[in-house]
Amino acid sequence: MNKEQFFKNKNILITGGLGFIGSNLAIGLVNAGANVTLLDAMISGHGGNLYNIEPIKKDVAVNFSDIRDENSMNYLVRGKDYIFHLAGQNDHVLSLTDPFPDIDINIKGSAVLLEACKKFNKDVRLIYTGTRGEYGSTVTLPVKEDASINPKGIYELSSLTAQKLFKIYNDNHKVKSVTLRLTNIYGERAQMQHHRFGVANWFVRMAIDNQTIKVFGDGSILRDFLYVQDTVDAILKSACCESAYGEVFNIGVDKPASFLELTKIIIELTNSGNWEFAPFSPERAAQEPGDFYSDITKARKILGWEPKTDLRTGVGLTIDFYRKFKKYYW
Repeated sequence: MNKEQFFKNKNILITGGLGFIGSNLAIGLVNAGANVTLLDAMISGHGGNLYNIEPIKKDVAVNFSDIRDENSMNYLVRGKDYIFHLAGQNDHVLSLTDPFPDIDINIKGSAVLLEACKKFNKDVRLIYTGTRGEYGSTVTLPVKEDASINPKGIYELSSLTAQKLFKIYNDNHKVKSVTLRLTNIYGERAQMQHHRFGVANWFVRMAIDNQTIKVFGDGSILRDFLYVQDTVDAILKSACCESAYGEVFNIGVDKPASFLELTKIIIELTNSGNWEFAPFSPERAAQEPGDFYSDITKARKILGWEPKTDLRTGVGLTIDFYRKFKKYYW
């Protein structure tokens, strides 16, 4: 059975559903015939945007609530077949000056959701999207799921703690879940008002606005930039795969690109903007893990997933989207 058949008439909750990945996931699920509810607290600067669901706004239910609200979560989890947990505080720099939003939203929020499921819907299937930042600096590339874990910031630590919570509830309370460690996601429907949530998309904005992209260091640091539609495909395939539950998967690209390569592709495809080298800010230097790209062998083997969109194609699609809908994102 393919994904489109699998999710037909399933009852779905997406936390953070008006954000970048959540809204793209919602569109995919609606197109597959699912009954979709979106929860979003619309916290300023976090990317929640009603325009993100413009193509499906008549086909989803939207609940403006917070994952930390026990009463709300106790109500919303009931009757759901699948819950995709994407809500979180994702600002890597914020935690250097204020660690409490990461702890409160990412850890407490996950605990509230899991407790609600334990009490009111133990049969639900949960998909949690963590971050490759949980690994921290790496010694061996590409990075496998069993690599040492050494997060370099509070955000990454809070994501790892949330992942451990999901594992505990999976093992001890039989609330089944799968964790995906996502890499550097770019593409349509990401917030574009600041640069704290994703370098690739911010570089696209700078080029479209004919500004100078600042490439930190010598631009040689490697990352596996993953197009958002490939990300959605991985999330859906993990939900469909019963043998995935209780497991952790890297979701990334095993063909990395340097920041300088990314920058040159963006400028070439936009035909505007320019770039220059710049030193790392103290905040970014403190959390920079160096080269990173994922070993996705496990995802290939168990989920039957691998990315389909090369960097040039994905960047081109991203540029086309933001040029067309710039007024909703700038």
